[in-house]
Amino acid sequence: MRRFNDLADFSNEEIKDLIALAARLDKNPEPRALEGKVLSLLFLSPSLRTLSSFQAAMIKLGGGAFVISPDMSIHGLESRYGIVMDGTAAEHVREAIPVIASYGDAMGVRAFAERRDLAHDLADTDFKNLTGLINKPWINMESAIDHPCQSLADWKTMDDLGVPEHGKFVLSWGYHPKALPLAVSAATLRMAAKRGMNIVHLRPPGFEMPPAIMDQARKAAAASGGSITETTDRREAMEGAHVIYTKSYSSTKYYGDKLGDQALREQLVGTWCVDEPWFANARPDCRFMHCLPVRRGVEVSDRILDGSRSVVIQEARNRLYAQMAVLYRMMKG
Repeated sequence: MRRFNDLADFSNEEIKDLIALAARLDKNPEPRALEGKVLSLLFLSPSLRTLSSFQAAMIKLGGGAFVISPDMSIHGLESRYGIVMDGTAAEHVREAIPVIASYGDAMGVRAFAERRDLAHDLADTDFKNLTGLINKPWINMESAIDHPCQSLADWKTMDDLGVPEHGKFVLSWGYHPKALPLAVSAATLRMAAKRGMNIVHLRPPGFEMPPAIMDQARKAAAASGGSITETTDRREAMEGAHVIYTKSYSSTKYYGDKLGDQALREQLVGTWCVDEPWFANARPDCRFMHCLPVRRGVEVSDRILDGSRSVVIQEARNRLYAQMAVLYRMMKG
């Protein structure tokens, strides 16, 4: 495996193989599998689970990892091309990334969308420019429009819980005071479609998923025997649901327009916080999923997060083992 960038790059059989390997490494650790191997990690965006789980994964497999972040390690990284570097940034990515990559056997990169131009972010232009400088195997630790590590862990979590491959999966927008990236929601939609689930995208007007993402997901669903619909009707969406996965993201109607997005989102305060009444006509065992971090009492109530429906901690734990499987295949074979 030379890169782990998008679940769409892999067949369902290959994904299931990774999940089976993750389960095996959980039950039967191989503490010397990657002995002497080094993982270089570049974080251009903040992280808790991704950073710590990749470091822990390398330790559990007998290797090591180091982290570079402009906020904590160096005096700023410049990513713009063709400029005179007379500002605060001390280093350009054109030199920094090849150097960082040269110190390891594989490299992970995390860089959020700047959310100024939707077409630019949908093309993942900035992330492609960064990874184009790497001459080693590399991993997408979240880009403008994808988060395959989260998606692999979420697929494993549903397998662990016995959620049927063709079960009903509700991807719901949730209220958040800030405009957040599309990456997790877009990746989750495509993951559930590839798994063959019957997906309902529940969202308020103005928060439609971009047509390009919907087209990709519909093709994946058709190939896997699933389906996709969209609605603003919570009761309709939740009827018979096996899973509700909640994540906030920027308005696609006002993408790049902070004032427009804020005005639209302020109309939705308190009405898009997942709580027990949402589950009135869902399956009794319907699960709540979220990638974390999550704002309690804003996106979801305490009683859901602390109750039996929530599997958010299990999802986070599966990040470790899913990533161990990716690292194992990438560095050991």
